[in-house]
Amino acid sequence: METQLLHRGRLIDHIQLVVADLKASRAFYGAIFDVLGVPIGGEAEDYFWADELFVSTKDSQAALGKLTGRHHLAFQAADRAMVDAFYKAGLAAGGRDNGAPGERPYHPGYYAAFLLDPDGNNIEAVYHGAHQRSAPSVEIRFEG
Repeated sequence: METQLLHRGRLIDHIQLVVADLKASRAFYGAIFDVLGVPIGGEAEDYFWADELFVSTKDSQAALGKLTGRHHLAFQAADRAMVDAFYKAGLAAGGRDNGAPGERPYHPGYYAAFLLDPDGNNIEAVYHGAHQRSAPSVEIRFEG
């Protein structure tokens, strides 16, 4: 029996990135998700997924034969230390600097770091300060 956590009230159901080098992407996302406390949910020869992010090769059945364009994805961090750890882990796993950890002028308490993944996507970890809230969730079991 597989258990998946579904989040109600969110805007995004899932995001798919179609990448040129799945092995490099798996190493990068595995490292940053380990720091962020997000487990890899599943994987096969031509894809992997974690939470609402699905990453595949262009030859995957789900990809339609072409790479996706450049995207900006921002992942929530529990605190500033997690943002810092995200940045270090991402750099060590092949990410490229696109903005070291620090306060940003978007609103008071906005602390973030930015990395480019192996395909050039702008990947961010952000902590919004003490007032950050988490979305409600519900556990649903799927049998099969």
